[in-house]
Amino acid sequence: MNFFTSKHFVSIFFTAAILTGCANSPDVTRAEKRVEVLTMSVDVLNQLYEKNPELRETVKSAAGYGVFDNANVNFIVASVGSGYGVVIDNESKKRTFMKMAEAGVGFGAGVKDFSLVMVFNNKVALERFINQGWAFGAQADASAKAGDQGGATGGEVSVDDVTIYQITQNGIALQLTVKGTKFWQDDELN
Repeated sequence: MNFFTSKHFVSIFFTAAILTGCANSPDVTRAEKRVEVLTMSVDVLNQLYEKNPELRETVKSAAGYGVFDNANVNFIVASVGSGYGVVIDNESKKRTFMKMAEAGVGFGAGVKDFSLVMVFNNKVALERFINQGWAFGAQADASAKAGDQGGATGGEVSVDDVTIYQITQNGIALQLTVKGTKFWQDDELN
């Protein structure tokens, strides 16, 4: 296989793996999938609080919050990704399980696994997100991280009464993309 074909193969492999998602195994029950999502949520929040302990009160006092795990592949001028998560209404304690997918155009190369914590500053923003679920934006970042090795840029963004924190888990990526991200309710888990 020549270099160009190998890159295409790797890109297609990772894209297929991402798009199948974590919760598509037929041997896993609905309850087990829900536990997996909730466990991921607790783990990501703990990572966020470890880096920024003051955010524990911010999340607790908000109308609600969402935690998502996402994997993203950038190949030259295209970016695709998918993930899953849960949104929790702090007042009612209701959990809404959700899926996400993103696609974009721009320049970049690499694979990146990252998590998002979305803090909904009011009930209107929370309900709009659960029921409509769209987010759109530009992204520019550089990351080089494998486990505890390396570093990642990310940070905090506020859009439409939602504050978003990104934590890069693993991956190597250099990208400047404009992407659309769609969040929607997971009919199987709700």
